[in-house]
Amino acid sequence: MPKRSEKDTTNIPEISVLVPVMNEAGNIRPLIDEICETLSGRNFEIIYIDDASNDASPAELADTQAVISQLRVLRHHRRAGQSAAIRSGLLRARGDLIAVLDGDGQNVPADLPNLEQALLAGGPAHGMAAGIRAKRQDSTWRLAASRGAKWIRSSLLGDTHPDSGCGIKILQRDLFLQLPFFNHMHRFMPSLVRRHGGFVTGVSVAHRPRVQGTSKYKVLDRLLVGISDILGVIWLLRRAPRQGEVIEVTTSAGSRDSREKD
Repeated sequence: MPKRSEKDTTNIPEISVLVPVMNEAGNIRPLIDEICETLSGRNFEIIYIDDASNDASPAELADTQAVISQLRVLRHHRRAGQSAAIRSGLLRARGDLIAVLDGDGQNVPADLPNLEQALLAGGPAHGMAAGIRAKRQDSTWRLAASRGAKWIRSSLLGDTHPDSGCGIKILQRDLFLQLPFFNHMHRFMPSLVRRHGGFVTGVSVAHRPRVQGTSKYKVLDRLLVGISDILGVIWLLRRAPRQGEVIEVTTSAGSRDSREKD
């Protein structure tokens, strides 16, 4: 990662909001306006990562970028998936805090301050504040599949977070960069954060029905792919670092002086 130059420090945002999208025309500008309203008065940036959309999303992003200075737009040449899109945004984000939310408009940006407050309540410790959807606006079949996935994650991974699939969350950038990257990793972030010694705080958030476009995930496909994902995460958790806190040991000037006299 390139080092941040000192002359740029005054322009570094406090928080970077990452929004991965693929074919979300119609949802883009309203969500960006909500983010700007929520973070008004803050030094922030919004990074949209367009995962090779083939609808009007690129045009909508270009039009919005022309009038909203905080908006940055990244575009994948080839479709790579949501986790890869989040990773692309993370590597280019400049904020010390990273917020992530889905680009379909179902997550509510107004929940971001509560998530940030919950994260910062942890003091200097590293961690993540993750949303728990109070009243999910999804189909009965999708809700049933989600309950099944939650049971599997809890049983096999020890994941106690009630809603690992919720897209809205905030965590420190340096912690996020330490997490192992793989396809679909965004679904297992509570387990991965704990693997690296971080805490996970759940925060009740709102959830809205989708008003534009269609979901990119098929329930059965997600369940089948999730089996291999869980096996991989089990492997990672069993090989988690065990060294605990790392402390740099220094020698005081007085001790050095005494040795030199001897």
